[in-house]
Amino acid sequence: MSTCRDIMEEQTPILSLNRIKGGGGGGIRRPLWVSVLVLFIVIALFSLHINREYSIFSIPLDFISGQVGLVLGYQQKSCSDFFKQVPARKVVKSIRDFGGIGDGKTSNTKAFQRAMEFMARFTESGGSQLVVPKGRWLTGSFNLTSNFTLFLEYGAVILGSQDPNEWPIIDALPSYGRGRERLGARHISLIHGNGLTNVVITGENGTVDGQGKMWWDLWWNRTLVHTRGHLVELINSQNILIQNLTLMNSPFWTIHPVYCRNIVIRNMTILAPLNAPNTDGIDADSSLNVCIEDCYIESGDDLISVKSGWDQYGMKMARPSSNIIVRRVKGTTPTCSGVGIGSEMSGGVSNVLIEDLYVRDSAAGVRIKTDIGRGGYIVNITINNMRMERVKVPIRFSRGANDHPDEKWDPKALPKVRGIFISNVVSLESKRPPLLVGIEEAPFEDIHMKNISLFGLAPSMQWNCEFISGSSCSVFPAPCSQLLENESIIQCPNL
Repeated sequence: MSTCRDIMEEQTPILSLNRIKGGGGGGIRRPLWVSVLVLFIVIALFSLHINREYSIFSIPLDFISGQVGLVLGYQQKSCSDFFKQVPARKVVKSIRDFGGIGDGKTSNTKAFQRAMEFMARFTESGGSQLVVPKGRWLTGSFNLTSNFTLFLEYGAVILGSQDPNEWPIIDALPSYGRGRERLGARHISLIHGNGLTNVVITGENGTVDGQGKMWWDLWWNRTLVHTRGHLVELINSQNILIQNLTLMNSPFWTIHPVYCRNIVIRNMTILAPLNAPNTDGIDADSSLNVCIEDCYIESGDDLISVKSGWDQYGMKMARPSSNIIVRRVKGTTPTCSGVGIGSEMSGGVSNVLIEDLYVRDSAAGVRIKTDIGRGGYIVNITINNMRMERVKVPIRFSRGANDHPDEKWDPKALPKVRGIFISNVVSLESKRPPLLVGIEEAPFEDIHMKNISLFGLAPSMQWNCEFISGSSCSVFPAPCSQLLENESIIQCPNL
């Protein structure tokens, strides 16, 4: 398995910028302050000939809020229209209607299963909604149905069962050929769905807590028999919305859409202990039209990952991940990256847009990882407007962990990495320079960087580049020679 082995750094809390609230005499001063700020922004924009898409620096969104935002007419971009709105559900029931008891001790596995069997009756006749009220609802795995909404009220907590038998064994995904951690089958996710359409998982910031420590202990103790289950996994599904919830302590990857299309994941808080193994935040896997925006994530692995299958199994299935948009994601992961592409990318990854990303106290900001035997491709990746603080390696392209599903992998299957565009990046208190290492037999090509500022590096530190080619413009400190040879490819602004 691809792992991240960087040493955990000391964590520093995010400093939030709150709007100034006027009171008393403050009512006179605030309009003057706002006017001065707006004037400064306008002058800065015009004097530097900056447009909104390509900027040498961008004004933090925290400043463009409240009345200032109204003056500027600022409107955040969104990809939420990937999800097509659904009508109100015809049938609405509470988990209590099926015998559920929210005391945190009583098992509700049968109650959730009865509820879902009942809700499935309305898949073709108006749809249904299951409400989970305030309380602590202990349960094993349950399967969702189509034209369905799972709604967690404020104070509602779904707790994952501590009995492994309530996380049944299911077949391995065909694009992996086996469980990701162990040979053979794997545990099902806590909230699961296969072949679904028009599903909403939402609420009033309710919580799904996988209580994953039991599973992490099995992994640490090397007593895990089958690959751990995810917290939420949807397979072969379309038109899915997941929003306004807190997901925490997943046994394995937290949200895993695989072989899906038209998925929107927004306004989510995803939490796991920073040493919890492989607790990725969101893994878009062999899926099309995926929108991830306005999320905060703390995890023991990648905050966001884009995948598409493992070696010969991924190549055979050939289900790519494409048209993936990641916006306004914040978080920390001391062992891995803010956004990771790969290393399981054998079905191909293309047309990925990552913008307005904030990563702190992490091993890497963005990482592209692949390996000999993967095959597949990573092409047309755009990363724009990224801010980092105390990130060990801000930009990293590298081989994976040389892990393969079995001995049948093909050492002649080489990945293609081409067309990576990175712009408007600021990293403060950087620990190490970028590491851009391709594969000798398959160099990474068309790597283009523009407006990159990495602060905190010692003067003796230099970019580490090998088997790559591309161009750069307005990069500090100076990049490696492989990115200086074709400066004319990128048009620099006239400063």
